[in-house]
Amino acid sequence: MTQTRNRYITLDQLSKKLGGRSRSSIYRDLENGHIPNPIRIGGRLYWCEDEVDDFMKTLRIGSNAS
Repeated sequence: MTQTRNRYITLDQLSKKLGGRSRSSIYRDLENGHIPNPIRIGGRLYWCEDEVDDFMKTLRIGSNAS
């Protein structure tokens, strides 16, 4: 059985992954439930990279369907 480790990314890394999306846009998307929820460690927010990647795949699938 192989065990995979989740990699967590910071807000800056998330912004780059989302094409340079601004901090305020990310927080607005988070408030509206449009992006996965982060976890807080030591006062900083971190997103599970696998969850973000899955979220981005659903966006691509949705845009191909229209």
